Amino acid sequence: MEVVLEQMLAARETRAMRQTSLHREYGLPMISFCMNIPGPVKDTPLIRRGFLSGCAMLDAQLPGEAIRYRQVFPAVTGWEAFYVLDLPALQIKKITTVIEDSLPLGRLFDMDVLTEDLTKLDRDEVGGKSRDCIVCGAAGRGCASRRTHSVAELQQATREILTRHFAREDAERIGARAVQSLLDEVDTTPKPGLVDCRNNGSHKDMDRAMFYASARALQSYFHRCARIGMQTAAQSPQATFHQLRTAGLQAEQEMFAVTGGVNTHKGAIFTLGLLCGAAGRLWNPVSGWDPDALCAEVARMTASTILKDFEAGQADTVGRRLFAERGIQGIRGEVARGLPSVGSFGLPLFLDLTRRGLSAEQAGAVTLLHLICRVEDTNLIGRGGPEGAGQAREQVQSLLEAQDLPSREQLEALDDWFIARNLSPGGCADLLAAIYFVKQLACEGQPD
Repeated sequence: MEVVLEQMLAARETRAMRQTSLHREYGLPMISFCMNIPGPVKDTPLIRRGFLSGCAMLDAQLPGEAIRYRQVFPAVTGWEAFYVLDLPALQIKKITTVIEDSLPLGRLFDMDVLTEDLTKLDRDEVGGKSRDCIVCGAAGRGCASRRTHSVAELQQATREILTRHFAREDAERIGARAVQSLLDEVDTTPKPGLVDCRNNGSHKDMDRAMFYASARALQSYFHRCARIGMQTAAQSPQATFHQLRTAGLQAEQEMFAVTGGVNTHKGAIFTLGLLCGAAGRLWNPVSGWDPDALCAEVARMTASTILKDFEAGQADTVGRRLFAERGIQGIRGEVARGLPSVGSFGLPLFLDLTRRGLSAEQAGAVTLLHLICRVEDTNLIGRGGPEGAGQAREQVQSLLEAQDLPSREQLEALDDWFIARNLSPGGCADLLAAIYFVKQLACEGQPD
């Protein structure tokens, strides 16, 4: 919505009245914060997100015990925030100047600091430099005073500053959520035959500490996948997949370096890497992610190439051998179909279980059981053969038929049964991590 001069003048008057009122009530220094936005449009979802990020930075840097008043006022002329602080005004000005100068987004922040007598402090009083032009980078206010750049140029520069900032921030957030989903998966306890807080399952070469180290070592990879998705969003989905596959091979070596050659997360590197790339391709700075869209994007990236590539390969892995011998597609078929076990089945089931009162951990444990009954898990088949995998599915199915919400004691007994037969549904565990990841992105949206 465009605003006119009269509205801006009225907003300025309202701001002065609020400052005066706060001065009378508290008699302390204050911050009056708004955004420096050129042109007649002062409030959009993107601008608002920038403003709220500025508030978050202030909240993080200001001592909580010093805040006597904090209020945000939404307005079409631009949102404003007021802080009254029991701190020396010069100390406050140093904090706001550091925030304004610490990153490109800060160039759009207008954090005025007023003393106890409503005197506005200048940046140079705390050693701050003059602010550069957002278009050409020239120092000082020369470009503004000479009107060197058009409103359209200034608006474009503003959009680029905001978009670049949130692209970096959200790629990091995607990577962090992927790591957290792996940590949540290993902590879900008890799980049949899998490493968890109870035991190491059917695995003698790995434990929970190794899973933690492996997951954290992969954060830069998941961040890279998100950036690849963003950078190739205008290209074909297959082009994104090609770059993700190259990054995934490198990530496997990074994993093995941390684990001493033990395969903790090879399946997750594939599945979560694709989801991070899909999140990057679908990213925009003012909305979150839809689970169905994420899974559909995975299919768009992989469907036309992955099965052809799989068929052309040598039977040098369990998954490829099972495909060659029995036509079992495993996780490759799952991603080529758009991860139906995640988006269409697993996530709705998990959310329904939490609505029924289960904790996230309990819901995850039960969801895993349903995945075991539904998915052709090549890890399970590789350890127990088709017969052993079939017996495992029958065991889980019998438990769910007898009790749709198994007790912890029943889950522990199932875990012991799997361990005694050296069975481990690792592929289903990867899908559970994918469910956790999609749930986090879809339910949290963009931060306020």
